Amino acid sequence: MDEICIKSYAKINLSLDVLGILPNGYHQVEMVMQQLELHDLVTVKWTDTENQERPQIILTSNNRELPLGCENIAYKAAEAIMQHVHKTGKAEIHIEKNIPVAAGLAGGSGNSAAVLHALNCLWRTKLSIRELCQIGVKLGADVPFCIMGQAKGNPQLGEDINKDVLAATCAYAQGIGEQLTPLTPLDCHILLSKPPLGISTAEVYQGIDEELGLKKPENGSKTAILQHHINTKELRSGLNTKNYDKVIGNMANILELFSIKRYPIIMYTKDKIEWEGSAAKALMSGSGPTVFAIYFERSKLEKDYKLLREINKETYATRTLVGNN
Repeated sequence: MDEICIKSYAKINLSLDVLGILPNGYHQVEMVMQQLELHDLVTVKWTDTENQERPQIILTSNNRELPLGCENIAYKAAEAIMQHVHKTGKAEIHIEKNIPVAAGLAGGSGNSAAVLHALNCLWRTKLSIRELCQIGVKLGADVPFCIMGQAKGNPQLGEDINKDVLAATCAYAQGIGEQLTPLTPLDCHILLSKPPLGISTAEVYQGIDEELGLKKPENGSKTAILQHHINTKELRSGLNTKNYDKVIGNMANILELFSIKRYPIIMYTKDKIEWEGSAAKALMSGSGPTVFAIYFERSKLEKDYKLLREINKETYATRTLVGNN
């Protein structure tokens, strides 16, 4: 039996733009994503078994909200990589949750990525990040980015993974989120505050379709690309040159147009941060409901943390992930 523990990091969206709907129903997006030091711990044990036709997957967690069967994306990840390399045996997966669930922070996608990394490492199959991402994108659009960030933040995965050109904690995403280009990570303190509700990603994208007037192409026609709502090019330039004024000035999330209107408590949380005036920027992450704020001084974050903790129990102080941690 072999065992490994992987840090499964939360992510935020420094920008999120929706450009159109693809013929398969997926949304064409443009995003900049950044991983955080806040993480779950995913422990994977592998046991080779003789004369076993079907693999066995056992999933446990400290969080009662988490489904523990085949509906869990981490469970699906184990199935997917076993099928990919034609491996049978027993995988025991334990997820110690620290990232809030259904929060727009890619907690589930990160757990899935951690399972792919763990089994790839335990089996010594030496799949590259690109190969792992090809498996991961079939599980969820955020999984490839989580694979990239965990490759940078988990030195126990080995030099081949750590030094892969795609190992990165910040990236520009196109397509459905799977076409990824590494960027220089943002280096700052982060406040996360999740209002007491969960939001369906499907509901948010359906809502933004109505807000933007998007319709699925018919009769095999190609995606009608809308104009860009966010200057992602300038945001990328700001990150790569460490011009944080340019970064702050070009951060935006188009999904706020729906989520804040549908769930006023998100706006209330964001307003509380902005009224204090200590944060450089406050924004909803992903499809929500979590709001994050950026600080370049720890003392300013601590002041706002105390205030937001009184409003939303699931409030966290963390940092952006810039490398091995």
